[in-house]
Amino acid sequence: MILALTVCGIVLVLLLAGLFVFGLRRRLIQRSGGTFDCSLRWDTPEGGDTSGKGWAYGVARYNGDRVEWFRVFSYAPRPRRVLERSAIEVAGRRVPEGEEELALLTDYVVLTCLHRGTRLELAMSEDALTGFLAWLEAAPPGQRVNVA
Repeated sequence: MILALTVCGIVLVLLLAGLFVFGLRRRLIQRSGGTFDCSLRWDTPEGGDTSGKGWAYGVARYNGDRVEWFRVFSYAPRPRRVLERSAIEVAGRRVPEGEEELALLTDYVVLTCLHRGTRLELAMSEDALTGFLAWLEAAPPGQRVNVA
């Protein structure tokens, strides 16, 4: 009986420690400011797949001429993807359709982009989209910008 209580206590402490580290990581990512909720789908097909598969919920952070994307449900301290402003080409935007509406947060807009030849989709709120497009257009003089 004492062994079972000890094991349950250890499991509970480990679970609480994991949740604490999970929350601490999110606070550290957001501490520097310039973050927004952003779902990402990497290497998408050309036809505009609306099956809702492949979306990963995350937090994006502006860092100079880069956007760093972190998975929400991860303990990794480093960004999962880094998008450089000079390499991003916006191909279009659309509203989520079909099963995508269930996979994404409410009122998200899907932005289709090319990054170094890889097709990707970013889903974010209208406010975050406005900020993202403004960040793309605010490139330093002489830097190529392609915003549709």
